[in-house]
Amino acid sequence: MKKIYLTTIFICLLTFLQAQKPTLFLVGDSTMADKKDPDKNPEHGWGQILPTLMTNTISIQNHATNGRSSKSFRTEGRWDKVYKQLKKGDYVIIQFGHNDQKFEDPERFTNPATQYRANLERYVKETREKGATPILMTSIVRRNFLESGVLLDTHNLYPIVVRMVAKDLDVPFVDMQQETEEIVLSYGPEKSKELYLHFEPKENNYYPEGKHDDTHLSKLGATLTAEKATKQLSKLNIGLEKFIKK
Repeated sequence: MKKIYLTTIFICLLTFLQAQKPTLFLVGDSTMADKKDPDKNPEHGWGQILPTLMTNTISIQNHATNGRSSKSFRTEGRWDKVYKQLKKGDYVIIQFGHNDQKFEDPERFTNPATQYRANLERYVKETREKGATPILMTSIVRRNFLESGVLLDTHNLYPIVVRMVAKDLDVPFVDMQQETEEIVLSYGPEKSKELYLHFEPKENNYYPEGKHDDTHLSKLGATLTAEKATKQLSKLNIGLEKFIKK
């Protein structure tokens, strides 16, 4: 009986500690999302790397999903799953933009100056309602070099709106557009292919017909991006820094 009693106490204590443990939620698109078959699939989202850079004293839930915009992430009920779990002391990283640009798709497209901004503000407001801390991030850059070697922006107004919302609502902010731009420029027009998915036919078993993708990250690209993200998150001084490995 004593053994059963002690076991019950231990389980209750463990449950209590788990309930007190903060959670970092990630909401966004494919550039942040976890990918299937990580040992075989060369594509990685930067959020997939994040657990290796943080301590086990915080839980991480990556809800980022391929192809989602600030609009479709909500209309599909994905935000509801996060919102229902949110508690005081949690954190939410919000990073949309790549798919909000899909003007040919009414299910995903948002006008950056109106609907996109309103969506970001609503994510921030609802996160704060639960006592959690929202963190806004701009989208990572695409590898889009001109022949001259200039890296051309592809996101137009969307990152500017993120910066505006962060400033106007006093939201912790990480400029991942700038951070990833620095990475890509440091690698240059040709070598930066290693950061994304560039394979000739039969070069990679996962893409036997080859692939040339300048949006989605390789494991190297995802790792460098995650390292940049955690470094900047540490500088925000919002409490998250104590969960990031030195």
